[in-house]
Amino acid sequence: MNANAGGAFLNAVLSKAQKACCSEVDRALIGARDDRFEASVIAMFTHEWRRQRGAGSPRRIAIVDDRPEEQYLYPEFVLARQLLLKHGLEAVIGDASTLKYEGGRLRLDGDEIDLVYNRLVDFALDGPEHAALRAAYQDGAVVVTPNPHNHALFASKRNLTLLSDPAALEAFGLSPELRSRLTGIPRTTLITPDNLDAAWQSRKDMFFKPLSGHGSKAVYRGDKVTKGVWAEIARGGYVAQSFAAPGQRMIEIDGAPAPRKMDVRLYTYDGQMLLAAARLYQGQTTNFRTPGGGFAPVLAV
Repeated sequence: MNANAGGAFLNAVLSKAQKACCSEVDRALIGARDDRFEASVIAMFTHEWRRQRGAGSPRRIAIVDDRPEEQYLYPEFVLARQLLLKHGLEAVIGDASTLKYEGGRLRLDGDEIDLVYNRLVDFALDGPEHAALRAAYQDGAVVVTPNPHNHALFASKRNLTLLSDPAALEAFGLSPELRSRLTGIPRTTLITPDNLDAAWQSRKDMFFKPLSGHGSKAVYRGDKVTKGVWAEIARGGYVAQSFAAPGQRMIEIDGAPAPRKMDVRLYTYDGQMLLAAARLYQGQTTNFRTPGGGFAPVLAV
């Protein structure tokens, strides 16, 4: 689960190219109709605003990240801004470190900001360069979405230790139906001094992921772990997850068939799916460097 998943705006544009093929593709694309996606996005920002402000809508939205123009997904920030502008919402793109919080107002380049569309991977806003945004968020001076509360509630990898524990779910009172739906989550445990030796012995069947990681950084497949990497994991802040082999699809590169690993990303808000996309890749973890890889449409057949 990811509280700040990139790619939705890019995949919405990608769907237009797919639908140009034929009406059959248009009907098969999952949740990607232009009008529905755009309406859902605008409703999402409006809902986030009203949850904290009660009524109305934000006047100015800032799409923020660290050095946004250097980010791989910067084109998506541009698409998001264009969509917001199209629907009458003033929107700007800015570096989170340049935000100023003075007099109870958060500002970017001197202009007051009502809502921050947060694309930072500093999920708790702990970095000193994000002090202004953190203070404004804590004081309720700006609506931030997604925010540290969202990440802790939905996206912290620590949550997987509970969601994959049948006994814990039963103790929480979840219905058998809901427990059954969660059985697809690979069993996940927090690495502690007490289970360190057992985790080392079973490492070949595990993936090790940092609690505060993102973008597959510092994620290790157990059968590739060296003693040096294990020393890093042993210091704590990691979960061990049972290995789940990714699906595969065959694609064509330069006229020759080639296998690519695959995962599916479902973009959702408030329990409703906005659209679906696949990521094709090769290697230990998902990436955008694989020839022939990247985002791909998901069709219902």
